[in-house]
Amino acid sequence: MIRCKPLLGTFVEIRIEDPSPPLKALDEAFLAIEKVQSLMGFHNPDSELSQINARSYFKPVRIHPWTAEVLRIAKEVYLQSQGVFNCGVGHRLVEAGLLPRHHTLNDCSFGGIEDLQFIELSLVRSSLPLCLDLGGIAKGYAVDKAVEALLANGVQAGSVNAGGDIRIFGGRSQAIQIRNPSKPHELIQIGSMSAGAIATSSLYFANRSSSSKSFMVNPLNQGHIEFSESYSVVATRCVYADALTKVVSISRNTHHPCLSHFSAQAICIPNSQSL
Repeated sequence: MIRCKPLLGTFVEIRIEDPSPPLKALDEAFLAIEKVQSLMGFHNPDSELSQINARSYFKPVRIHPWTAEVLRIAKEVYLQSQGVFNCGVGHRLVEAGLLPRHHTLNDCSFGGIEDLQFIELSLVRSSLPLCLDLGGIAKGYAVDKAVEALLANGVQAGSVNAGGDIRIFGGRSQAIQIRNPSKPHELIQIGSMSAGAIATSSLYFANRSSSSKSFMVNPLNQGHIEFSESYSVVATRCVYADALTKVVSISRNTHHPCLSHFSAQAICIPNSQSL
């Protein structure tokens, strides 16, 4: 059984391998993804993420446990990557016209994920103004929550694919294909997977003119970066695979030390046209 819905700015495909899956399993999985989108979407001015950006510098903001978990993971990846991953670059994307402007931006005044403090398990406050963007981690987390929903409803085997952020469970092997960076409409089979997650970062489908900026920002120098290859990361959970693709694509290092901390591996597929 396969179902597909437009969510998270892409198409989400859920595949169930069971011959007679529980009827509500798919509904619960898609609801989990919609919940992550509602809580952590930058485009929604009423999302918890937007509330953190608007208010956490002035007073504590109480958040859902899922939002808290993503923020904690983001802080962990920030620390392990020595700052290469930092979701506190939303203001740069707003300035470039890549994200909506919800409030006035004052250049050089924003902190990063390291400035967000947990007062309680689900209560946060920031020591500096923030403009966090969870686009580089929340999609992977949504995939994980969908898998959790499927498992909780008795599904034995399947997969969730959110625009290339994929998690497979149940031990039934599936072929893993990645787009060819030089010909993005062609797929390259890199192997198979029976359990685990893979995510890919690339710029080949970026819909922008030659004068517009990349949506990938290096937090260490606040500069927009360009690359023609693709970077994929294999990990146990999709939230880690998603975040770590930013580490390897920004650092251009498929052996970055933080990969081993998360028991992850990275793959680079070069763009043959740029060689």
